[in-house]
Amino acid sequence: MKIMIIEDEPTIREMLGETIQKWDFDVIKLEAFDNVLHEFLHEKPQLLVLDINLPLFNGFHWCQRIREVSNVPIIFLSSRNTPMDMVMAMNMGGDDFIQKPFDTDVLLAKINALLRRSYSYTDTESSVLEHEGIILNLKDWDLSYGDHKVELTKTEFIILKLLLKQKGTVVNRTKMMRNLWKDESFVDDNTLTVNIARLRKKLAELGKENVITTKKGEGYIIQ
Repeated sequence: MKIMIIEDEPTIREMLGETIQKWDFDVIKLEAFDNVLHEFLHEKPQLLVLDINLPLFNGFHWCQRIREVSNVPIIFLSSRNTPMDMVMAMNMGGDDFIQKPFDTDVLLAKINALLRRSYSYTDTESSVLEHEGIILNLKDWDLSYGDHKVELTKTEFIILKLLLKQKGTVVNRTKMMRNLWKDESFVDDNTLTVNIARLRKKLAELGKENVITTKKGEGYIIQ
């Protein structure tokens, strides 16, 4: 199991990391807080320990963003102890709330209990694919980057999903067309070319150009 610690106070962050590692968990300790969602999607942790007071955007903001793409269990940490903070933490999608200073044994007990409950009964697998901040929503066919979003057609979605799932590998045109035929999107070679061009245009609208590279005589790749 992998646990991500999102805490900007270095002393607390290191103490948490050492404590949790003693229980044989893999620990990811964030030290930059400008794009927590990107780090979460990259690391794919099974639980988050999330401080409320963070630089740039607070923990409530990042909890809300993560809840858009995942049901991963989240434990809030805070030196704030007002009922409103606790209500906000739960309303934003938090699963538990621990006030600082805290007892590490209590925190570990909560982590273990939450992991048992969450992974026995729910599917926490992410419903998105991500590449360098680009997020493909597998449920709604939306493609987003930062605060910008575009909608994909079914054919564009299937192509991009295939390229992202095989990121770093050249996907040949024949394989793409087989995937599209399988989904009853009947396309010929020229239609595939047109859809690749449209997909590149939509990526450019988001400010992300040259995401899809053509390998002449081979196919396409996202690296």
